[in-house]
Amino acid sequence: MFGILDAITNWIKDILIGAIEGNLISMFGDVNQRVGEIAAQVGQTPQGWNINIFNMIRTLSETVIMPIAGIIITYVLCYELISMVMEKNAFHDNVDTFMFFKYFFKAWAAIFIVAHTFDITMAVFDLAQHVVSGAAGVIGGNTAIDIDAAIAAMNLGAYGIPELLLLLLETFLVSFCLKIMGVVITVILYGRMIEIYLTCSVAPIPLATMTNKEWGQMGNNYLKGLLALGFQGFFLILCVGIYAVLVNDMIIAANVHTAIFSVAAYTVLLVFAMMKSGSLAKSVFNAH
Repeated sequence: MFGILDAITNWIKDILIGAIEGNLISMFGDVNQRVGEIAAQVGQTPQGWNINIFNMIRTLSETVIMPIAGIIITYVLCYELISMVMEKNAFHDNVDTFMFFKYFFKAWAAIFIVAHTFDITMAVFDLAQHVVSGAAGVIGGNTAIDIDAAIAAMNLGAYGIPELLLLLLETFLVSFCLKIMGVVITVILYGRMIEIYLTCSVAPIPLATMTNKEWGQMGNNYLKGLLALGFQGFFLILCVGIYAVLVNDMIIAANVHTAIFSVAAYTVLLVFAMMKSGSLAKSVFNAH
């Protein structure tokens, strides 16, 4: 009689353990996959992420925004010429020819910068991509979760049926929450790339003001914003690296329940940190 009850008990436990292990594999697999996806996404340049969107943005910039930038250059240069003559010469002193040499050099520099707008903006993201790729290589090689070892460390066979039922419910809820957080993370990553495309689309206008002393602050702030967007990827990689290390530390905890909910808590923390990465990058580069 007791042998039959033991067999039924073991059968139920095997079913529960199998379901729990399935949830754990899905949960920890999502962690590893998320680390890899974030590294791949933030390491992309605008032209590498989606060449069709990039070509559309570049065409719109060159055909719609570039003429406006030309008007701004004309206005800025005319304003600077009038101001230079009135302030320097005051219509009384002899004209300094070197003053006009500097003026023509600044005019050439302004036209050159606008004509090579996308070369300049892409150079910023190429630099950021080099930094992000280096960081991703270090983080990706040291933070992957060994799923089999993690499950073995939990020693699920030592638990009774009531505790296994509770673990099944917990792992299902946490795994479901991780999938929701994964969607939020995807929105953050895609939102960053869309922001990059939108910022690059109007690049000729702020860059048209770069050579003017009074208007140049617009171009300087724009370049700071580009650097912030580029190096935001580094902060995103750093966030996911810290997250993976914390998860690795917690999955081998003595209390399995604590470990499982710690994974959920750290995932929420990861999403929060990723949402703050943009403002942190702008703060570092003093971008407004």
